[in-house]
Amino acid sequence: MSLDVAPLKKVSLSKQVADQLQEAIIDGTLKADDRLPTEEELAQRFQVSRPTIREALKRLAAKNLIRSRRGPTGGTFVNRLDANELSDSLITASTLFVSMNEISLEELSSCRKELETLCFQQACLNATAEDLENMEKALRVQEDSSISPEDFCAADVQFHRAIVDATGNRMLSFVMYSLIEGLQPVANMIAYHYRAREVIINQHQRILDNMKQRDASVAISVLHEQIDYLSQLHTEAQNHHQRRR
Repeated sequence: MSLDVAPLKKVSLSKQVADQLQEAIIDGTLKADDRLPTEEELAQRFQVSRPTIREALKRLAAKNLIRSRRGPTGGTFVNRLDANELSDSLITASTLFVSMNEISLEELSSCRKELETLCFQQACLNATAEDLENMEKALRVQEDSSISPEDFCAADVQFHRAIVDATGNRMLSFVMYSLIEGLQPVANMIAYHYRAREVIINQHQRILDNMKQRDASVAISVLHEQIDYLSQLHTEAQNHHQRRR
């Protein structure tokens, strides 16, 4: 049997170096603010050229894992990661997936329904007076009929973020931020025209009222109502777009 194959490509040396350094950061061998060996020292340890080390460090810098500083006390250091920066990266990735149709709105809605249900349960147990006030503030912004659709959408995100924060679970907040804000570009496009505002505001008011009463079951039922409503608007928008085409 004749079988044509393409030449195999070896993984670049710089990637292998970067992967090993990244693993050292992940497992704690290299800790936040630790200074890395010099390029020359790393080249000797890995038995590669300095340009290879330079390329490996660029890979790590692109992931925001290391930073460089010049001067007598300069060098290359392990970054102290910021949760907000990581969350922003996750939000960007989620938005790209949605905009490029790699993830459907149906999948996002289903995921949001499941995860936000958990958030609502925890928020009803743990919400502080400050958390409830943050929800109230976002809702009051939405009630201003003079704001733009974009500002209305931003207030919607703040409302749901406040609920997520009310869980008291930072890991849950980290994950949910990307899901909530990943939907924002789609929501801007299809849901927050003036005709939909009144419905959304009413749903948010009912959610807030039941959060204050610590009634998770009713708050969750309104959440599901809202997600189903937005899905319906999306379907209508898609059908309208197809008819126009």
